Amino acid sequence: MKISNWGNYPVIDANVYVPNDKNAVYEAIEGKKNWIGRGMGRCYGDSSLAETSISSLKMNRFLAFDAQKGILTCESGITFEDILATFVPKGWFPPVTPGTKFVSMGGAVASDVHGKNHHIEGSFSQHTLSLVLMLASGEIITCSREENTDIFWATFGGMGLTGIILQVTFQLKKIETAYIKVDTIKAKNLEEILGLLLDFEHATYTVAWIDCTTSGSNMGRSILMKGEHASLEQLRNTKYAANPLAIPQKLKLNVPFYFPAIALNKLTVGAFNFAYYNKQFSKEISLIQDYDSFFYPLDAIHHWNRIYGKRGFTQYQFVIPKAAGYEGMKKIMEIVVKAGMASFLAVLKTFGKQDGLLAFPMEGYTLTLDFPISPQLFPILDTLDEIVSNYGGRIYLTKDVRVSAEMFAKMYPKLPEFQVILQKIDPKHAVQSLQSKRLNINV
Repeated sequence: MKISNWGNYPVIDANVYVPNDKNAVYEAIEGKKNWIGRGMGRCYGDSSLAETSISSLKMNRFLAFDAQKGILTCESGITFEDILATFVPKGWFPPVTPGTKFVSMGGAVASDVHGKNHHIEGSFSQHTLSLVLMLASGEIITCSREENTDIFWATFGGMGLTGIILQVTFQLKKIETAYIKVDTIKAKNLEEILGLLLDFEHATYTVAWIDCTTSGSNMGRSILMKGEHASLEQLRNTKYAANPLAIPQKLKLNVPFYFPAIALNKLTVGAFNFAYYNKQFSKEISLIQDYDSFFYPLDAIHHWNRIYGKRGFTQYQFVIPKAAGYEGMKKIMEIVVKAGMASFLAVLKTFGKQDGLLAFPMEGYTLTLDFPISPQLFPILDTLDEIVSNYGGRIYLTKDVRVSAEMFAKMYPKLPEFQVILQKIDPKHAVQSLQSKRLNINV
């Protein structure tokens, strides 16, 4: 059958298996090569695409929960949506969440997902206690900081190349309400928004929408959103006080068809950015939002990826160290603006320190840009790669569909250590994705 990931590029023919337990997983992989695990398919490029796809979607059971400590064990097909629906009413929240709740726990581990709180609380690996993993041989092992430690850290950010993740045990966060106390602050340009991110490093959640279509003194004008989990006291005089751990049902929108390629262009995206920036009249406002609106605004629009048309799109996300922040970001944004590369969605965040072999985050600034696939795009992104690499930064494999093997190796200097572990646990290189082949990871 034909499958693709969220960017709708590339689209491939694959043999898809949907096992519902470990025995069925073994039957699906036994004697096969060129297979990779796959969850919800919300990575953007080719990292979970292969000749044989092993889907985790039927391995979606909760296995154990310590209601006193908030420690959850679940199968890898459980999604953030499942966790939110089940545990928010009990007063627990994911310790880290990406920008969509339609991500499986297996995908969260494989990408070592980060959220708006990385600068304070790190990525998903920092809150995970153990993993149960099926290696390419069919052997099932438990990995943790104390047991099979090298495989544990190789699996986080390893893009599924260490095997099939069967179970994940991790720590949830205690909350009083399902709401977020949010402050939004307008910044007139790139210099001001970077300053604001530094000023509010103490805030648990920070993220900025940034306009990547403007130049001159307005280049990088932004709206910063910082948030904290709202307390019962903060909800006391609001309409949410009667049921603080429940959020209202919302109208779900849907994009029923692929937009024509001409729909997203410099003019339409520029108009959207102008309207979005100017919808907030005052410099700063405060409000209470439900967690869905704060963390997952795009989830309200099903199939929003179709607005980029049938050719698909890619999300270019990079991180550069803080020391290079303003200079590096300015240089990259100038290229984007000059090339007329209209990014419909641009998000700026800060990262804290991170350990790991193929972990994406490093202490610095990360910018996410969406671009429709076109013949002109990839050469420009190659130029951006050079800039990011020269500043000591890197791009996010979960979003990537085109970086070269040479550039990848330069950005990820611990790649040889990762390859040593893969050689130990999968010497026949049975586990491979289109991405791992493109990047020469399996050598």
